[in-house]
Amino acid sequence: MSQVDLRGGTGTVLIPPVAPTVAADLPAVAERMLPGGLRVLVVRRASVPLVEVRLRIPFTGRGAAHQARAELLAETLFTGTQSRDRVELATAVQALGGALSTGVDADRLAVVGSALATNLVPLLDLIAEVLTGAVYPSSEFSGERERVVEEVTIARSQPAVIAREGLLRRLYGDHPYGSDTPAPDVVATVTEAEVRALHAERVSPAGAILTLVGDVDPRAALDQVEAAFGGWAGTRADPTPSLPALVHGPVVIIDRPGAVQTNIRIGGPAVDRHDPAYAAQRLASTVFGGYFSSRLVSNIREDKGYTYSPRSSVDYPVAGARFTVTADVATDVTAPALLEIFYELGRMAVLPVAADELDAARQYAVGTLALSTATAVGLASTLSALAGAGIGVEYLRDHPVALEGVTPEDVLAVSARVLAPAKLVTVLVGDAEKISAAVSGLTAVVTADR
Repeated sequence: MSQVDLRGGTGTVLIPPVAPTVAADLPAVAERMLPGGLRVLVVRRASVPLVEVRLRIPFTGRGAAHQARAELLAETLFTGTQSRDRVELATAVQALGGALSTGVDADRLAVVGSALATNLVPLLDLIAEVLTGAVYPSSEFSGERERVVEEVTIARSQPAVIAREGLLRRLYGDHPYGSDTPAPDVVATVTEAEVRALHAERVSPAGAILTLVGDVDPRAALDQVEAAFGGWAGTRADPTPSLPALVHGPVVIIDRPGAVQTNIRIGGPAVDRHDPAYAAQRLASTVFGGYFSSRLVSNIREDKGYTYSPRSSVDYPVAGARFTVTADVATDVTAPALLEIFYELGRMAVLPVAADELDAARQYAVGTLALSTATAVGLASTLSALAGAGIGVEYLRDHPVALEGVTPEDVLAVSARVLAPAKLVTVLVGDAEKISAAVSGLTAVVTADR
């Protein structure tokens, strides 16, 4: 790669070329499968005297009732056990120099934590105590339920959430992926008995993955995990159902009378991490809208001034990957912005990217992967996500190599497969009266309620 020559009034400044990527050493992963089906991964990372804990438990279920119960389970999991109440649990975590949190989605229940590495054993014992003995006390549950009802009510009133929910519903229908924010009226009806039953049925080690990264001895840590979780038992959750076939059709406008902004969401199926085109897809999304130097940003932000932060991304749920385009624009430029987005998507699908444009995206992708695993926090989260997808630590070595081998022809092929406008569906949230006529000049439209 040649140097860049910048000539100014005082002479020449030479910017050196980007150094070639140097493969990092793979972290050594110690692994054990416990009798109950819990898979344990441990990596020593001695840079700081902490240990990061990531537990993912399969948690798929159909219907609004399951989603609401799962949300309340995650929110109330640490409100009490048979031997400690909520305050005592929180005090115990703080005494370990750590923190614990939970989250849930259509694929998994997650427990995320950290503590001083010297306190790994009591941290594991505390997590095991909750997983095997949470009681969801009535004195705590009703208040937490009211809080969650209020939070999801507020969330579902936000245009960005309305747009995301609309796109997910358009893509997946009544599949578990068709919503990620539970309905407040359904949450309000959930009882602690239903959450206890869900815990007994689904909080199980079968198929779960526990990842530890920190200043620990891996073999000793495996023994400590087995001592804490060896007696945990349960049945394996049902697998995530297959995705429905995408039904193409007109642009859906979700009406928000009086809105001064339109939330544009475009999405469709993408290739998963096991597909040979995965690396090319990552670069295609990056070139299109995955970073600040992307075509989408250059066009509708820098050149046209239609929006502040347009972007594209690829998400990787267990049942199938999803490509998404996001842009929030002023009402009066909805149709022009949509036209430019379709134009840039179409350009990706029919014309090869330039070599220098591809190289810039490649450097960005390789660099962000390296940064994401440079800390124990990032490495733990990355390894946990990879393990959930059935991918090992070798990804950290092999994926940069795959990125280096991607050609413009590879990007063109996967773009035609994933980014072509005809392969995607579009949802707009805005004032239908003001935007329908202009958008219908581009494509067919239908109006829908929230």
